[in-house]
Amino acid sequence: MKPKYLFILCVLIGCQNPKPLNQVVDTISQPKTETIAAKENFLKTDTISIADYGETSRDNYVLAHLAEQKADKDSIVTAQYQLDFYQNKTKTTTSKITIKGVDKGSEWSAMYGLGTESAKSSPFIQISFGYPACGYNQSHYLYYLKNNDIQLVYDWYTMSDSGWGSWVEFENPSAKANPESFYCKTISFEPDDNDENMGIAKHSDSIVFRLSGNQWKKQLLSAKDKTYFEKKMSFDDFHKQ
Repeated sequence: MKPKYLFILCVLIGCQNPKPLNQVVDTISQPKTETIAAKENFLKTDTISIADYGETSRDNYVLAHLAEQKADKDSIVTAQYQLDFYQNKTKTTTSKITIKGVDKGSEWSAMYGLGTESAKSSPFIQISFGYPACGYNQSHYLYYLKNNDIQLVYDWYTMSDSGWGSWVEFENPSAKANPESFYCKTISFEPDDNDENMGIAKHSDSIVFRLSGNQWKKQLLSAKDKTYFEKKMSFDDFHKQ
């Protein structure tokens, strides 16, 4: 065999070796792109499609690998997941999360942006996990993915039941896809014990996020877990806001 053909054959064989998986735990990863995923012993893998203002991206998605799952004496299930982020069908980075209180039949969902800006191509990705029904807790994770670097900026829980419940609302005053700061607050709306048509709206945990270099820093603007706004109002008036 001629030397040049032998060299080409060696190159082709060398390209078939899988590359090691980049290990990242809720922090920024080293810039790296992989087209071949390393083999892991995962219990289950779900594909999370990312919604982009009414459209679902075909080339950008997240693979959620269930790495470990166990139940405690009270049957509360805790699961460990590895999230692999793909851009243009190429794996770019990885994050690991632990979810406590997993309900059987829970589903994943994801969307770009903070939910307030009108610009597309947002580097923010909101990932949600939970049983798709009223009255169940949902776990949420806000990621910032840019230049193959990822940061888990914020995580929180929500619960809603027929218009009542608790959730987080983001505010992006600049309305830009790449803001230098934004805000969030926890909103709850609980029914009045004496009037089924009235409720109590409460705001708590006001937070500002500021971009410092390529990292987001958060600052609590109100006392943690303390209500700083409260108003009694009708169910209809609350949902007209």
